[in-house]
Amino acid sequence: MLELFPEGFEELDADDGVELVAYTDSGGEERLWHAFGGTRAVDVAADWRDRWKAFHQPVRIGPLWVGPPWEEPPPDAISIVIEPARAFGTGAHPTTQLCIELLLELERGSVLDLGCGSGVLSIVAAKLGFAPVLALDSDEHAIAAARVNAAANDVAVETRVADVLTGELRHADVALANITRPALEELAPRLHASRLVSSGYLPTDTTPLEGFRHVRHVTRNGWAADLYEAAQ
Repeated sequence: MLELFPEGFEELDADDGVELVAYTDSGGEERLWHAFGGTRAVDVAADWRDRWKAFHQPVRIGPLWVGPPWEEPPPDAISIVIEPARAFGTGAHPTTQLCIELLLELERGSVLDLGCGSGVLSIVAAKLGFAPVLALDSDEHAIAAARVNAAANDVAVETRVADVLTGELRHADVALANITRPALEELAPRLHASRLVSSGYLPTDTTPLEGFRHVRHVTRNGWAADLYEAAQ
């Protein structure tokens, strides 16, 4: 579904599982048939092309407001405007929120965002005064989205297409990694960072990480995030 409808789809709980709903046209319906071998189509109102916007709601995280461009940020907030696109990260996901909450507590310095997606964490870091900020992702669509979002928020974020699991990584005061736990464990020994903010996994996943000392563990809605310091 993510590949077929990267702009978003709806997930509904059902008695016998989960129902996935895409607002689309006949072409999208045909793609669903090819992918799943069967679908159920229902006509929707003529404004369906705009109804997906209702699923992208802004969030407030401390002094920060993260939301889409059609929402108005409150006057007392540091606003981060993210255009929902093909890259992961609008601020609404618990892993993103947990990373931001941990980042808010840290001393300012350089940042390396590993698997940056839409660039939301890099943009938040830049807005908070971290510098320089380098955002890396192996997906060229993610890097393109991160560049657009950084420009829209008028912040300095360097972006590069790179495989963080194999490419050379420069030193940073803070590394951000909202990725899967196996990828994080593979990445950790290669990091040159004083502190690491990580998420993208379950609260039941193990916390020890090679080369780092665990500092803090936080959870929300079935997801976890952790703060680490480089082992001495």
